[in-house]
Amino acid sequence: MAADIKKELPNLKGFSTRNLKYMRKFSTDYPLTIIENFISIESQIASNDSILQQIFTSLLHTHSDNFVIVQQPVAQLQNQTDTVAPQKDEQLFLGSIVARLTWSHHIILMDKEPHLGKRFWYMLNSLEHGNSRNVLAMQIESGLFERQVSAKKISNFNRTLPPSQSDFANYLLKDPYIFNFVQAKEKADERNIEEQLASHITKFLLELGQGFAFVGRQVHFEIGGDDFYADLLFYHTRLHCYVVVELKARPFEPGDASQLNFYVNLVNDKLKATEDNDTIGLLLCKGKNEVIAEYALKGYNNAIGISDYQISKAIPEELKSLLPQIEDIENEFKELDQ
Repeated sequence: MAADIKKELPNLKGFSTRNLKYMRKFSTDYPLTIIENFISIESQIASNDSILQQIFTSLLHTHSDNFVIVQQPVAQLQNQTDTVAPQKDEQLFLGSIVARLTWSHHIILMDKEPHLGKRFWYMLNSLEHGNSRNVLAMQIESGLFERQVSAKKISNFNRTLPPSQSDFANYLLKDPYIFNFVQAKEKADERNIEEQLASHITKFLLELGQGFAFVGRQVHFEIGGDDFYADLLFYHTRLHCYVVVELKARPFEPGDASQLNFYVNLVNDKLKATEDNDTIGLLLCKGKNEVIAEYALKGYNNAIGISDYQISKAIPEELKSLLPQIEDIENEFKELDQ
């Protein structure tokens, strides 16, 4: 067929053998029933985005009784991929999320994510964040869905934040975070350092997720005649609150929660405006005992989350020693300040 199209219509592009195979897969992956289910799920999210975690978790646990509205359609997502699509309803298709992504995005999704429930999440995430096909591929390869949706989250958000905030804050939390900062460690000139720092903060913000605005690093507070410095400070434009991030180049220790709680108190007292919501603390460490972490959070009234961070799994073990650690990145920031 590809040869015939090329012969009859030599100026028509996009109908290679490879592309025709993708087109066939596309049509069998998205029959009319799947399109209708996608529209139904998206409509539910639009009417109540505070239950994002529940909805997307249900995409994996399709027989969950608490997902009544789209339980049966979602349960069919995996079983209908080999069903030939019925008569195409053009208007229904054009009104669906599937029609709003580029063909190159769909090729990435078909190649890298067979589960249609997860695929729907990546579609929604790409459209919301304006992700390129390369960013989409990177997110799938790093298991973003598993890290953000299906991972067990260690936080006290449900107890310390209003329901509308706690659900969304918990949905945003990832575990682990992956920092793939591949940089040379040689001494660089000022311009090169600035470029590297811009690259670091851009990738850091991309991994944190949409809505995080960088405020500063080593943010200084003078309390009782002593100096204190919060590692990283952000403002989240949707949660309308500051987010304090503390980095630990070691596994979690119970005292870390106390230190982060201290900085959250400082930001609430010194920086938070009357229109801002209470500050959230995020502790990033190289591993944690979940039982110890959960006990450490008990008794705190401030919202605190604890997550692991790691170097991308795509990097060979023998190269990890050559990559800059968190301390190296902080030192680069310090050099820029001097």
